[in-house]
Amino acid sequence: MPEIGLFPLGIVLLPTERVPLHIFEPRYRELVGDALETDGEFGLVFADDDGVREIGTLARVSDVLERFDDGRLNVVVDGGERFRVEALTRGRSFMTAEVVPLEDEEGEVDGEVAARAVGSFRALAALAGAEPPDPDELSPQLSFELAAQVELPHEAKQQLLESRLEGERLAIVADLLDDARLALMQTVELGERAKRNGSRTS
Repeated sequence: MPEIGLFPLGIVLLPTERVPLHIFEPRYRELVGDALETDGEFGLVFADDDGVREIGTLARVSDVLERFDDGRLNVVVDGGERFRVEALTRGRSFMTAEVVPLEDEEGEVDGEVAARAVGSFRALAALAGAEPPDPDELSPQLSFELAAQVELPHEAKQQLLESRLEGERLAIVADLLDDARLALMQTVELGERAKRNGSRTS
């Protein structure tokens, strides 16, 4: 089992997702510095009041946006493979662990489920006025590719990360995207109503 450095954070990194990070604590500057020197990866794991999760995502630094004189860094990381923490280890200033890959269980993906998830994604993008790349419905990581482009609750993203069935993840993503679209529609309607009310009183 490989040993990797862990970076507990209050965010969830999905496979295929790109996330900017501000690195300021000395131990994590060391962690990211090691990854940059070796072109290696570290593990990003979600941490909140309930503790640190055992399922995380390998992260690789794809861009260094800024280096500060005091050692702080602004970087962009890309989400890679998922892993499960098997045992915590010691010896470094940052948390380390032995990990194993978290692989999907075998199973066919229902084409209708994939089509529904893609349709929900396109509907949300259209409402938001965005023009994202057209999704590949045959991608084995379609659920992650769709979810990575939308702001979703951390707990929902962790649920996706821990699921080992692509069909199950696609159904979850479709529901999340529909919820996001409804919330955006309500926001738009409230804004338009406020404008109309304002014009009546002017």
